[in-house]
Amino acid sequence: MKIAVLSTNKNLYSTRRLVEAGEARGHEMPVINHKRCYMNIVSSNPSVHYNGEAIEGVEAIIPRIGASVSFYGTAVVRQFEVMGVYSVNESVAITRSRDKLRALQLLSRKGIGLPVTGFASSPGDTDDLLDLVGGAPVVIKLLEGTQGVGVVLAETKKAAESVIEAFRGLKANFMVQEFIKEAGGADIRCLVVGDKVVASMIRQGKEGEFRSNLHRGGSAKLVKISRAERSTAVRSAKEMGLNVAGVDLLRSSRGPVVMEVNSSPGLEGIERATSIDVAGMIIEFIEKNARHGRTRTRGKG
Repeated sequence: MKIAVLSTNKNLYSTRRLVEAGEARGHEMPVINHKRCYMNIVSSNPSVHYNGEAIEGVEAIIPRIGASVSFYGTAVVRQFEVMGVYSVNESVAITRSRDKLRALQLLSRKGIGLPVTGFASSPGDTDDLLDLVGGAPVVIKLLEGTQGVGVVLAETKKAAESVIEAFRGLKANFMVQEFIKEAGGADIRCLVVGDKVVASMIRQGKEGEFRSNLHRGGSAKLVKISRAERSTAVRSAKEMGLNVAGVDLLRSSRGPVVMEVNSSPGLEGIERATSIDVAGMIIEFIEKNARHGRTRTRGKG
């Protein structure tokens, strides 16, 4: 098969591993910078062009779309779908997962465990907003933030009011969530492929840091997850419509709660922590499921 990896940097670990895993299984694995693609949107013969010529012969794509280019990146993915090319994660599913508010609303509709969350832009009553989530301490998140950026732990009511006032001044949309103290600054990343959790790791924030992101100095190691955690991760990915997803969970006193569902999960941390060939499993999934014109979320918005 000819499987294209949509990535802005062919040297990134995740991109390299997908290419290596695909080539090891006999596939042609071009890397295409989706930011440099351009599209011919017509009814009879739609196409995607790259470096001065139409892209031809691609049977499947693996989108590695950064959050900063979600709009254009998903447009390129959608164009490939129009052409009948199989995408391991479809454009609609990527868009769902990137909208934090929409994602939480979809998960809550299915009864999936979540932190108590308030959403606001310019709340008329900050006291009531904080009361909605049980009061301080609270976690306040910009809707547009990624990788821990725009995430603040407000330990007191005064601190929370100050952060909310600052975000309001920026005319920013934000969420206020309960702080899951019992998680102890750790979260669990479950890597879902198809209908299975194929690898899981626990990430621990460095001392004094409530965010567990590895690039912020956190550490990671293999973890055995419970049946409830496994089910929550798989259901969350399914509700987003994602075939490949990184689902971040916290262990709370009432069971697992979902923090985020990531449509382009990094492979470096989890492969090194678990010694599991996640990239190979993604390629294997594509081999079994790629069909011309196969788009599960067609017409669902």
